[in-house]
Amino acid sequence: MSKELNQNPIDNGRRSFMRNAAMTLAAAELVTISSAVAQPSKKNAKDVTTATPAKNASSGATFGPLKQIDAGLLDIGYAEAGPANGPAVLLLHGWPYDIYSFVDVAPLLASAGYRVIVPYLRGYGTTSFLSSETMRNAQQSAVALDIIALMDALKIQTATVAGFDWGARTADVMATLWPERCKAIVSVSGYLISSPAGNQAPLPPEPAFLFWYQYYFATPVGKAGYAKYLDQFNKFIWHQASPKWNFDDATYDRTAASFNNPDHVDIVMHDYRWRLGLADGERKYDDLEKQLAALSPITVPTITMEGDANGAIHAPSAAYRNRFSGKYEYRLITGGVGHNLPQEAPQAFAKAVIDVDRF
Repeated sequence: MSKELNQNPIDNGRRSFMRNAAMTLAAAELVTISSAVAQPSKKNAKDVTTATPAKNASSGATFGPLKQIDAGLLDIGYAEAGPANGPAVLLLHGWPYDIYSFVDVAPLLASAGYRVIVPYLRGYGTTSFLSSETMRNAQQSAVALDIIALMDALKIQTATVAGFDWGARTADVMATLWPERCKAIVSVSGYLISSPAGNQAPLPPEPAFLFWYQYYFATPVGKAGYAKYLDQFNKFIWHQASPKWNFDDATYDRTAASFNNPDHVDIVMHDYRWRLGLADGERKYDDLEKQLAALSPITVPTITMEGDANGAIHAPSAAYRNRFSGKYEYRLITGGVGHNLPQEAPQAFAKAVIDVDRF
């Protein structure tokens, strides 16, 4: 698919222009929406630390044998590194990624003495539902409860929780609903909690362009297309979200194996349809979702991060600064770092985890 898209240099230039224009307008739109809620002050925009990513973000590193444990509704597959008695760190991936986003982060944290747990989220890798009767639900509170259940199963009372994309959203949700279980969090792209009602504000065409896959997933043909072209689809998203990351086929293929989970397509569809109010959640999560819809500030120590070449839509840091009321720092990671920040800049991500633990 990428070769077909690059056949015509004029078309490619037009796409580049449209993408840049869309990013600019989308950011402006998100500032407007977020500012109306958060009302950030001018001084918050200066709360920035600049770092340089590792030159070789992609590597041949791997995890040891994966583990499985029954936790809540799931049989969760996870990688573990570091001393069993070390302070716990949970590393949470997003879509369309998996635990290998942290394959170079985990050994850095393990060598610093942390017990590192890297689970496959529901619908990925070796994680499976314990019952065929359980709804294949991906609403934000349900995914966060999976991680609380995992902590309970592993007898982890508190942990530093760090993630990006769905994983960052899950860290935010956990810190909001169960702050006593979160020693601190690292959240790439900031405050990602939302609600179906809050997502009903229409966007102009250019920002909406960056959400094309969500609207595609809203249709039956979108679900069928995702299932049929799973490999090409998710590789295309990798390129869109991290346009300057020169990952090789082996790096992508290693992660793509996790999309063969029998629940993957249903989970992805439900996530994006639920966000837009096009799919129901489960009533048992209504109280939790009501709490999240209030968009309450996160009180636990937090570092938010952003790559300077993130091709996914994201709000400027000033727009969500007032959503974090505890000890806080924002870090911009330079050098062409995209959406998959932990895999593209593992040293910077690991440093953030260690630093926020010391806040």
